[in-house]
Amino acid sequence: MGELEDAVMTRVWKWNRPVTVREVLEDLQQERSIAYTTVMTVLDNLHQKGWVRRESEGRAYRYEAVSTRAAYAAALMNDAWSQSDNPTAALIAFFGMMSEEQRQALGDAIRIMRGPETPAPNPGSVPDVGER
Repeated sequence: MGELEDAVMTRVWKWNRPVTVREVLEDLQQERSIAYTTVMTVLDNLHQKGWVRRESEGRAYRYEAVSTRAAYAAALMNDAWSQSDNPTAALIAFFGMMSEEQRQALGDAIRIMRGPETPAPNPGSVPDVGER
């Protein structure tokens, strides 16, 4: 997703409701000079890419996010990881870049994914990512 697409999607995700081109335009114009047709084109591109759905409202459309920003971030991470010729090394490098807060969030996510029925790993196995 390009910089302008991200700026538009940030608003769509933040507002969490169907939006018009005019609403997005007026908010973007607080930060930059931008034309109505540019915002309309960006939203049309996002629709074609499957990031937003739209419903006709008179002569215009209302656009709504198809998924969450978290799902988008996860798709980016998955795409980057799947392109690696050494996924283990890529994960180790990624974990090394994480802040303590990010490692704790990852550890929380792993515990949630394991669920209450899944036992903790045996001693000597790979520790939770949050541990160091």
